[in-house]
Amino acid sequence: MSGEKDLQKLLKNMKPEHKLGNYVFCKVDKLEGLNLDEVDMFFREEEAITLILRKEIAERLHLEYSIVMSWITLSVHSSLEAVGLTAAFSKALSQHEISCNVVAAFYHDHIFVDKDDTEKAMEILNSFSN
Repeated sequence: MSGEKDLQKLLKNMKPEHKLGNYVFCKVDKLEGLNLDEVDMFFREEEAITLILRKEIAERLHLEYSIVMSWITLSVHSSLEAVGLTAAFSKALSQHEISCNVVAAFYHDHIFVDKDDTEKAMEILNSFSN
C-alpha cells in the first residue's frame, strides 16, 4: 500500500500520538562502535551523521545535544508523494511559535518539538481532526 495522498483526508485522520520519552539530536563522524539498536534514527549528511535517540542514551555515550524534544507520530499512513501535509501542520505550529523538526518515513511523519511545547503541539495537531 502506498499511503494516502489526499490532503484533507490526511489532516482529518492524522491522529497524532506522543511517544513517551526525551529525545535529542546529536552528531557523530561515524557509526562504528555504536549500538544501532539504541539509535532511533540516523541520517548521513556531508558534515556528520545526525542521530536521533533517547536523551539518557546520548548522555551515557557522552554525546552533545542542544535541546530535549518530544516525539509525535502522525499515525495516518501518508504517501511519500502527498503534497501539503508538512506545510499545513508546520504552519499551524509556527503560528504558535512552536518549532518542529520533521522526519518523513515510509509509513508515517514524525515530528520533534521542544519538550516544553508538547501539550500545546498535541492540541494544535488534534484540532485538524475536529
